[in-house]
Amino acid sequence: MLDAIAALVVATTALLGSPGPATLSLAAVGAMGGAVKGLPYYLGILSGLLFAMLGAIAGLATALTRWPQASVVIQLLGGAYILYVAWKIAIAPTGLAMDDELRHPNFRDGFILNLLNAKAYAAFFALFSQFLLPIETTALAYSVTASTCFAVAIVVDAAWLIAGGFLQSQFRIPRTARIIRIVFAILIVASVIWMLANSV
Repeated sequence: MLDAIAALVVATTALLGSPGPATLSLAAVGAMGGAVKGLPYYLGILSGLLFAMLGAIAGLATALTRWPQASVVIQLLGGAYILYVAWKIAIAPTGLAMDDELRHPNFRDGFILNLLNAKAYAAFFALFSQFLLPIETTALAYSVTASTCFAVAIVVDAAWLIAGGFLQSQFRIPRTARIIRIVFAILIVASVIWMLANSV
């Protein structure tokens, strides 16, 4: 059982913790205002991820596999929204204007980002089909597996948010802050293009 849990944790960390739109945007938000101010966005990311996980358990991932047109639509919508979040990060105010919360990604942005993230559904479908913990009761097996995956997501996403927070001191210099934001925005856009290219 311990081997199965270890394999699940490693696979979940690899799928959810690797650089991508959600993790890179968490780092950017952490850099913009610090980990504490980034909590609403972080909680939104986790809430959207929880919805994706429940959708995968309910068979939404299977439906998306059966009707690829729906998957393409969700990927395009998700990609467009991720680009919107990248834009918000790039143009967010610098210096004394940084307290303008309306210009920073918030809970809603994080939630919608993962809600429309078809890759999140696919990742959980892969985890549940390949790494479901060997527990006799099916409902309990899915519950414990899902709880383990979500616990890993909490830690991994927090790590990205906190890592971004280490750049916060650089945000006191407006020019440096703008450059860092634009770099994060470019990385987020690049990760979207990479994901879409690999899904074709």
